[in-house]
Amino acid sequence: MQSLAMIENWPVPTAAAAVVTSDGTLLGTHGPTAHRFPLASVTKPLAAYAALVAYEEGAVELDEPAGPEGSTVRHLLAHTSGLAFDEHRVTAPPGTRRLYSNAGFEVLGDHIAKATEIPFAEYARQAVLEPLGMTSTTLEGSPAKDGVSTVDDLARFAAEVQAPRLLDPRTVLEAQTVVHPGLKGVLPGYGHQNPNDWGLGFEIRDSKSPHWTGLSSSPATFGHFGQSGTFLWIDPAAGAACVALTDRAFGPWAAEVWTPFTDAVLAELGTAR
Repeated sequence: MQSLAMIENWPVPTAAAAVVTSDGTLLGTHGPTAHRFPLASVTKPLAAYAALVAYEEGAVELDEPAGPEGSTVRHLLAHTSGLAFDEHRVTAPPGTRRLYSNAGFEVLGDHIAKATEIPFAEYARQAVLEPLGMTSTTLEGSPAKDGVSTVDDLARFAAEVQAPRLLDPRTVLEAQTVVHPGLKGVLPGYGHQNPNDWGLGFEIRDSKSPHWTGLSSSPATFGHFGQSGTFLWIDPAAGAACVALTDRAFGPWAAEVWTPFTDAVLAELGTAR
């Protein structure tokens, strides 16, 4: 795909990207796709997928208590537990505000580790990474932000999410459906959003503006971006997903180049079909 070459003009030391369709076809790649990049918050969808495997295995229930009083596994996945951004401090009652929380995902990781009696990073490896052949990916450290991976591996993950083999498709559909609709919140780097829609570990584009995806991205688009200059989006309307990883921290540069890049990818997908 010619549009992927746009990453050559991004003001970053290293970048790689790929597009994979809903049938698992790798439509194109650009850059060093085997290079390992810190994912920052793109770690969260991987951690969430492992949590959903634990749910389907019966190790946890989505609505069992986890985290602050009144909070559940579902609240933690949807950033509605009331925990602060990077502190294990409660700032709101569960289910009342969309408070984006790294601490919430760390509590989630601890909860699953206790339930499965397996350290979370190891559980994620066994449940998600190993079955998908994601041999260059690790989730050591915080399940909110310390993952390391490659474009090659995340393309495998994007293919899985679009055509699930590890999970029941109904579970993945639930993960990309808004939890607690109508909640306001802050989308890091993009300011207050009303509503700030989120599924189970995946951010949902809906009508958010400004946003890190494209102007032409469908409202059903879901995924995540990371403060290390990384993103993964899946657009069901386009029948495709895109991964882009860099080694420059998120900032104004990303807001300037990501949207036209995504629009170019979607335009090329449209003309190719």
